[in-house]
Amino acid sequence: MNSFIKNTARVLGLVIALGTTSLAMAMGDAAEGKTKAAQCAACHGADGNSPVPAFPKIAGLGEKYLFKQLMDIQEGKRNVPQMIGQLDNFNEQDLQDIAAYFATQPMQLTGSEAIAVTLNNGESVDGLIFGRKLYRAGNMETGVPGCMGCHSPSGQGNAPAGYPRLSGQYPEYIEAQLKAFRVGTRTNDGDTRTMRTVASQMSDAEITAVANYIAGLTE
Repeated sequence: MNSFIKNTARVLGLVIALGTTSLAMAMGDAAEGKTKAAQCAACHGADGNSPVPAFPKIAGLGEKYLFKQLMDIQEGKRNVPQMIGQLDNFNEQDLQDIAAYFATQPMQLTGSEAIAVTLNNGESVDGLIFGRKLYRAGNMETGVPGCMGCHSPSGQGNAPAGYPRLSGQYPEYIEAQLKAFRVGTRTNDGDTRTMRTVASQMSDAEITAVANYIAGLTE
């Protein structure tokens, strides 16, 4: 229980700090970004709503978050094999503009499914109910805080703080990213290691359930 309280306080404290500190925001031009983002359409869709789960939806994720991801990929801080070479010819302003464009696009909901997940003790539970509980309240026994502390109760994220929208994203993508944070193959969550810390304490069943719930989360 002490671990749960400590982790929850840490996450909430970080949200408050980021939300009240004057941070430099990417100053992109969405109109310019629409033209520059033409090559992104093949994988992510012209409006950022990828047609297949193999590529994430990037519409409406928040300009600050998108700009950071683009910079991290370009600088090699985040390894995305499909993106190798894709950003080589863009400068920082180009990436700001692209981020601004996709941030203004509405994300289309993927939708949740009625699934069952098997816990570590062998018990099979309703995945949607379990996922909702995890998203909102976390898991006190293992010290996992609720996702809504950073990503909001409706899954819309916190754009000024750089926390992305999750609502409507493909569950396969969310699951893959949580597992990547868990094993350390994705490390661009900053010095606070917030996502790596949270994911390291999550079971496969928890990751699958919360990812599925998030895909259908609405305002």
